[in-house]
Amino acid sequence: MSAGPLLTMESVGKTFRRGGLFARGRVEAVRDVTLSLPAEPSIVAIVGESGSGKTTLARMVLRLVEPSAGTIRLDGRPVHGPRRARIDDLEFRRLVQPIFQNPFEAYSIHLPVDFYLFRTAINLGMAADEASAEPVVEEALGSVGLGLARVRGKYVQQFSGGELQRIAIARALIPRPRLIVADEPVSMVDASLRMTIVNLFTEIRASRGVSFIYITHDLSTATYVADRIVIMTRGEIVEEGPPAAITANPSHDYTRLLMDSIPRIGARWPELAELDRQELPGRTT
Repeated sequence: MSAGPLLTMESVGKTFRRGGLFARGRVEAVRDVTLSLPAEPSIVAIVGESGSGKTTLARMVLRLVEPSAGTIRLDGRPVHGPRRARIDDLEFRRLVQPIFQNPFEAYSIHLPVDFYLFRTAINLGMAADEASAEPVVEEALGSVGLGLARVRGKYVQQFSGGELQRIAIARALIPRPRLIVADEPVSMVDASLRMTIVNLFTEIRASRGVSFIYITHDLSTATYVADRIVIMTRGEIVEEGPPAAITANPSHDYTRLLMDSIPRIGARWPELAELDRQELPGRTT
């Protein structure tokens, strides 16, 4: 383990061809992004509208998309590049795990949900077989307020969206990662459950030492949960800093636009976030 930052991105860019292989048009989805996550567990929120480049950036961190420019390093080691130089595939999958937007698309309707939990434990070398995987799966489910008895043998259609997203978080925890990349993880969840999900991130950071990159268009939940906020628009980072600094004195017009889009009812929205923190139903302690 390196003593330096957990993750570094240096001058990272991604350009896509527009209209197919032989098309001349190009779209610069991400441009010259430099960003780092500290060694200590933290939550960094990347905030921007659809098309801002935040999801493309997340997919590059997850090694699903190759950068066109720049470098991404995990513990000082390259994430991309020649196979001999970069982090081993299995080790990378253990260290970095994803949580995607739509929990209903993460599972087949033809297989029980616990199948995916057990296969993750076995495929990533956390257990030799299903019997030895049971305590690993049980521990991960316990971290999100569920148990194997609730999940075993049941199919996707037997769960709510909130439960499925909690199961997705548990699945990501099975290999004991150092970093989870969560791409719009609450946008498909009922509004009443969104704060419950993001609260799990802070609890997991504290209890399991996991860092998060939280991708969202919602500045209010980002401010509630994150240690640091990064604002992206048109493929570039235009502002970053601690939540209190960003909301108290935004320096970019786009950040001010995001703040203006947050509903207010007779109170400043940071005060409303604090009220939610105190009164959140179903909060685990």
